[in-house]
Amino acid sequence: MRDRAEKTDIRSLGLDELTEALQKRGEAAFRARQVYEWLWKRSCTSFAEMTNLSLELREWLSAQYSIRPILLHHQQQSSDGTIKSAFRLHDGKVVEGVLIPTENRMTACISSQVGCALGCKFCATGYMGRVRDLDAAEIYDQVVHINRQAESSYSMPLSNIVYMGMGEPLLNYRQVIRSVELISSPTGLGMSPRRITVSTAGIAKMIRRLADEGVRFNLALSLHAADDDKRNTIMPINESNRLETLREALQYFSRLTGNEITLEYIAFDRFNDGIDDARKLLRFASSFPCKINIIEYNPIAEASFIKSDSSRLEAFSAWLEQKGITVNLRRSRGKDIDAACGQLANKHAPGTEQATI
Repeated sequence: MRDRAEKTDIRSLGLDELTEALQKRGEAAFRARQVYEWLWKRSCTSFAEMTNLSLELREWLSAQYSIRPILLHHQQQSSDGTIKSAFRLHDGKVVEGVLIPTENRMTACISSQVGCALGCKFCATGYMGRVRDLDAAEIYDQVVHINRQAESSYSMPLSNIVYMGMGEPLLNYRQVIRSVELISSPTGLGMSPRRITVSTAGIAKMIRRLADEGVRFNLALSLHAADDDKRNTIMPINESNRLETLREALQYFSRLTGNEITLEYIAFDRFNDGIDDARKLLRFASSFPCKINIIEYNPIAEASFIKSDSSRLEAFSAWLEQKGITVNLRRSRGKDIDAACGQLANKHAPGTEQATI
């Protein structure tokens, strides 16, 4: 029998590739569809679970292929109900996923990379550097795990998914797009793409590519400053993707898809939370249909930024609302756990704890 490390991960195959492999063995095409359904609709993690296949076929599949599910390595639950999980991958790397519950929705915040190459100065993940991309199955598995948490802890399934965890999704473009297809397809988890949001730090050419490909999910831009000098200071990606370039890409995306864009804006005390900053944000946001999420900062040990004072945060939001902008003020969740992006993964990256499926 081939060693597991030498076997092809069966979840890396598309349905056409799987069909071709099984037909070469003499199986009917519908067998591939059965296997595919076990993998992506039923989220099975072993060939033994595929009980409508013959024992002989299951043994052959097991000899030829592997299934490499992510494992729950560590979990923290906040007093506000937020559940943050560290997931261990087949190669020992760790990524994070978060369940954010409210009264009427369950949101999964998921990762697309181990670490991140963009080096945003306020983000714990940025201090890790990029380790590797996740494959589509590893992204999909986070949704499956977090959905189970939502159902077991709150008796509600996931209602929303946001790609706002570790990594820059548009630098792992192909796998992120495939993961969305697996999550939203009727042959997968069947979730509406309108309930899925992909967040980017701002890579203009990839935003245009999303538009050209007619994606149906939502797009969010992690903006955090509407001034090139300030944004350069906290987000090095802005040096090669300046605000005017991003503005044009977002206008293009909105025009081709018809989608409203979400601007994510973390407020840092006396850095980007003044009325002059709000005025610049209004100018940027007025160029395309959008809403703005003003986010309370969750401090990290690696950076000296502190969250904006409540009175400044509320004044900033109120000024924008008076100008007719849709604003949501997002208070920090999970303050009593390692809630900031990358904190839990950094803590458990070298860990040796027992992992569980």
